[in-house]
Amino acid sequence: MSSQVLAAWSERDLGAPGHVLGVVTAPAPVLSTAGDLVDPTAPGVVRLAADLVATMRVSPGCVGLAAPQVGVGQRLFCVDVSAHPKTRTHHGTFVLCNAEVVESSRNERAREGCMSVPHLTGDLKRATRVVVRGQLPGSGEEVTFATDAFEARALLHEIDHCDGLLFLDRVTGAHAVHAPRTYL
Repeated sequence: MSSQVLAAWSERDLGAPGHVLGVVTAPAPVLSTAGDLVDPTAPGVVRLAADLVATMRVSPGCVGLAAPQVGVGQRLFCVDVSAHPKTRTHHGTFVLCNAEVVESSRNERAREGCMSVPHLTGDLKRATRVVVRGQLPGSGEEVTFATDAFEARALLHEIDHCDGLLFLDRVTGAHAVHAPRTYL
């Protein structure tokens, strides 16, 4: 049932278009501080949700963006991996508030990048199957859903941001950090 609610959600449910915000980069303190829980029905949270989606949409290659990345120490983020070639399962564009991992399994090593660490990528292990619980902005409705592969990795990456962690905090050492590749 929750997957259906999530799949039916759209940024139109936020009631207003978002504004593009600037993305903060490491070592900004907000990126290393756990975000505060939010009231998903609060007008400011709904506005921020719309801003996150708008900012993600204009950022090339971006598949997710968390509030701390735009300088706001709160627990909400948006994700949309639907156009990424490594995607198997996806739920379209969505925003989650106060998200947490309920279950995770099947760790796999892969390369990650981040808009807040623009000149580095890293190899790190993350679960490839997860069950996540969170609340939708606007309605506050709680959703719990399972996903895998690239969407699972994107969700874990954004939840880490809400916990004050960057992918660099999870790499196994300097040998796992690289300059980003340019794809033409």
